[in-house]
Amino acid sequence: MPPLSSSSPSPSCPSPLSRDAVVTALRAAGCVFAEDEARLILAAAHSSDELAAMVDRRVTGLPLELVLGWAEFRGRRIAVEPGVFVPRRRTEFLVEQALVHAPAASVVVDLCCGSGAVGAALAVALGRVELHAADIDPAAVRCARRNVAAFDGQVYEGDLFEALPGSLRGRAGILAANVPYVPTGEVGLLPAEAREHEPRVALDGGPDGLDVLRRVAAEAPRWLAPGGCVLVETSERQAPTALEAFTGSGLSARLVASEELYATVVVGLN
Repeated sequence: MPPLSSSSPSPSCPSPLSRDAVVTALRAAGCVFAEDEARLILAAAHSSDELAAMVDRRVTGLPLELVLGWAEFRGRRIAVEPGVFVPRRRTEFLVEQALVHAPAASVVVDLCCGSGAVGAALAVALGRVELHAADIDPAAVRCARRNVAAFDGQVYEGDLFEALPGSLRGRAGILAANVPYVPTGEVGLLPAEAREHEPRVALDGGPDGLDVLRRVAAEAPRWLAPGGCVLVETSERQAPTALEAFTGSGLSARLVASEELYATVVVGLN
């Protein structure tokens, strides 16, 4: 999955920790939006000691979202923690397309759920919905449970569909899978924020980046309800091959893209 913007390490924030001092430290660390980040950190800190610690973590390279403990996704704060993939704004496009293609879905499955941001966003938009999510990473499962608890969502630990209860077969109106799609050979080229602070299992998609996508495409028809849709994020470069994987499994598939968010999504209809 495409990385967040990176920032370089820098010395800790100078004292005293005024707003200007925080901005100066963040800017020196390479934070492009230093003023905005300073505002968020200052609002989140409950004491001068906590503020100093948060600024220090940020200037030494920890992603802002992990410093704050949350990431904004479709206007909602999603809890994140170290070792869990941070949801990207571009993935909001996947949610939008799910709502376009299945606006009346009553059963939602969020595979490779990470923090559970996609499932939570769909539950907010759809209203009363039966929400299920799964991830192979125990840290992600724990985090996702926090984020979907308000919707009575169920989160399972395991490898893709193997984690789901058999009773979900043929029932999913929306099957969203924000799969890893960075080719193995390119993981080392990612910015440090992603490479050093996010789980490799959430980034590495195999030799061409499409190993997990192919597995989702092959199994999805058995889990979708009649008229249900499966949506997977990919890159523009990988899109033609990803589309072939969907059509090869018998799905009616199409590509949709957002230039604004630099996002490409494959949509498969059952």
